Amino acid sequence: MARVVRDFAPEAVIHFAGLKAVGESVTDPLAYFDVNVSGTVTLLQALRASDCRRFVFSSSATVYGTPDYLPLDEVHPLRPESPYGRTKLQVEEMLGDLARSDPAWSIALLRYFNPVGSHESGRIGEDPADIPNNLMPYVTQVATGRRERLTVHGDDYDTPDGTGVRDYIHVVDLARAHLAAVGWAGTGGRGCR
Repeated sequence: MARVVRDFAPEAVIHFAGLKAVGESVTDPLAYFDVNVSGTVTLLQALRASDCRRFVFSSSATVYGTPDYLPLDEVHPLRPESPYGRTKLQVEEMLGDLARSDPAWSIALLRYFNPVGSHESGRIGEDPADIPNNLMPYVTQVATGRRERLTVHGDDYDTPDGTGVRDYIHVVDLARAHLAAVGWAGTGGRGCR
């Protein structure tokens, strides 16, 4: 990692790398802490040895856990309920500590729900080779005739019809949010927000 940072000399880093399946994190938590937390430490050490102090972390709304109120906001209590969510929160806390210890850092944290969709060109999107681990690839497969039907699991949720409710963000909107965060970090934003 240090060689990559040294060779490419980035002005800013948007950190998306990591494992992301909540269910898998329950069955293999050590892999999640190793990749998501230790991997981030390795990246930050490489950046600290360089001149790059602009950092955007792709976190997750899983850091909130079961909400006390809706809509969620940035001051909502943080109580992740899975190893995946706990790794995201640990990295957020570590980034806060880093920014407090060295005021040259500009760190933005983005917490969001399920990214879905594709680029309008249709050339960039999610089409997993294996079994999908979220809803939208299934919807796409039904829409394109690769799958006969969409099965909705669960009928005992606390919703009007008993089915699950999820929040989504379009990938293009999410990309724009990350670019805006890099912009904030490049125009004098300091600390960890």
